Amino acid sequence: MKKNKKKTLVGALAAVLLFSGCNIGGRQVIITSGLGSQDVFRIGSASCKLTDAKVYLANYQNIYGKIYGIDLWKQGFLTDKLKKYVKDIALSEMTKIVCMDLLAQERDISLTEDELQATKTAAAEYYKSLNEEELEFTGASETGIAAMYEKYALANKVYESLTAGVDDEVSDDEARIMEAMQIFVKGKDEADAVAAKLNAGEDFAAVASNYNQKPEIEITFGRGELPKEAEEAAFELNNDEISGCIAVEGGYYFIKCINKFNEELTDANKSKIVAAREKAAFDDVYEAFVLGLSSGLNEKVWDDITLITDGSIMTDSFFSVLEDAMD
Repeated sequence: MKKNKKKTLVGALAAVLLFSGCNIGGRQVIITSGLGSQDVFRIGSASCKLTDAKVYLANYQNIYGKIYGIDLWKQGFLTDKLKKYVKDIALSEMTKIVCMDLLAQERDISLTEDELQATKTAAAEYYKSLNEEELEFTGASETGIAAMYEKYALANKVYESLTAGVDDEVSDDEARIMEAMQIFVKGKDEADAVAAKLNAGEDFAAVASNYNQKPEIEITFGRGELPKEAEEAAFELNNDEISGCIAVEGGYYFIKCINKFNEELTDANKSKIVAAREKAAFDDVYEAFVLGLSSGLNEKVWDDITLITDGSIMTDSFFSVLEDAMD
């Protein structure tokens, strides 16, 4: 499988978000008062401004505050937890981008003139889309948005540079996704009883409904998702074929193959495998780089930011506008 070499901005960076809360390279940031009133955090020689943070927050509260067309803010669904989640996601993204831009400086990676022009075009479009409430909340300017877009595009270029040599060939066998039914029991006596019923020709699903001790009977899986012994036996089955009793640590499996090769899910899994390879290649360089960076969070400034969720802040196109301009 050949991957599309032109990654989307949001997809490429979202795939490598490693932060949980406020940490850099696995280390907690140092809370400090040595930052200005408009600085949210500093990493190395770079800082994130309050205006930039509010742009991210305004977009993320709408991106993550709506699921399947349902506005979670209007529903009042776990509002405090959702606000914390949005702020955590935004801080994670912003710290990642600052670190990657510092890495770009070290590796002498920069945007081309065409790429810089695309960020300016995107900034003009996005700034024009903001209503009065959004402009007041974020304090954004067109030049400020352009600078944010430059940083985001540069971070994406760093990611592309670090993952350019990753092998993007994935075989059908490596990525194969299989559909099956399973029976899992813990005891030998139960396994013997299941084997006897299946050997007598009883319906697999009926036996499974009486004996299976796993949460699901119907399963879809790829390599590495079942115990090794069960996986090896399952992947040797043809459609409608039933395995014998498979002993694994902690119990026994019986598997009936429904579809030994789901082509659609297999193709999707190939993309996941390539993404995992890219992430590993990226992490090797990125983690070593960030370990040498000092960092500080302006806790007061960050904690004082209050999301406005009354419906007046509707913007959610910050990332998509840039992505379209860079195509």
